Amino acid sequence: MTTPQHKIGSGFGATSTAAEVLDGIDLTGTLALVTGGYSGIGLETTRALTGAGARVIVPARRRATAETALDGIAEVDELDLGDLDSVDAFTDRFLATGRRLDLVIDSAGIMACPETRVGPGWEAQFATNHLGHFALVNRLWPAIADGARVVSVSSRGHHFSPIRWADPHFQTGYDKWLAYGQAKTANILFAVHLDRFGRDRGVRAFALHPGSILTNLARHIPQEERVAQGWVDENGVPSGYFKTPEAGAATQVWAATSPRLDGMGGVYLEDCDIAERAPDDDGITDVGLRVGVRDYAIDPAEAARLWTLSAELTGVDATSR
Repeated sequence: MTTPQHKIGSGFGATSTAAEVLDGIDLTGTLALVTGGYSGIGLETTRALTGAGARVIVPARRRATAETALDGIAEVDELDLGDLDSVDAFTDRFLATGRRLDLVIDSAGIMACPETRVGPGWEAQFATNHLGHFALVNRLWPAIADGARVVSVSSRGHHFSPIRWADPHFQTGYDKWLAYGQAKTANILFAVHLDRFGRDRGVRAFALHPGSILTNLARHIPQEERVAQGWVDENGVPSGYFKTPEAGAATQVWAATSPRLDGMGGVYLEDCDIAERAPDDDGITDVGLRVGVRDYAIDPAEAARLWTLSAELTGVDATSR
């Protein structure tokens, strides 16, 4: 059954924290994988999950940095999502352990970076935020347990752009925000199609906007642009609509663990609830004011088309087995 893209009244909201949404939930015996789980909202996600009893694996591009940040609370391995050879190596190591994953949270990402090419000339945001996670989950599919949840961390930035089918890698006219928007739309479409494929095994997938949080994700944004966007004032003080990292982690933790979402999937979440569809006239004037999900980001036909393209690019497709 298709889950309606409509609020369910979760009882939580924009200021809820990851610890609050996990109150009363025992994750003892659960194995989770959290990409990006050593900084920003990813680190808060790892802390919350381990605090509830889960064992957490954090694959990291900067392994030493991750080990220092996590201080032994999680298992750390090496993974560079922008390098498919690194994805293959990590997944080979994990599959060799014979362990099963109950939760996968694709939290790592880059935002609005200068034009960068990885692999065979792929645009870095699309490659890292989407294709790397696509390859990771498809390669790990034999180890993803029946009844597992896969969470794809997207953004309200998906409002910037649908998939640019004619030029997904920005061979002409690079724009850092359009590239980010396309990558975040891809994160949602990935969850839509994965949920359709996985639901026969009880594997459900969700995408989400975690909220606006000033973390290292914004490292490529110069101060003058942050001021112009209204993110901070001229003294660098953040605007009131920014969440704390603890609140920023809440929606992905809720997506991964909430009993309220049992039997549901393939939908986009924000503020610890299923989001509404965005109004047709929703503009792109203020990141903080965008709400809901654009229709193009939850279109099953678009999701299937992106899955096919992603499988062709990465050479991996769990649905073909």
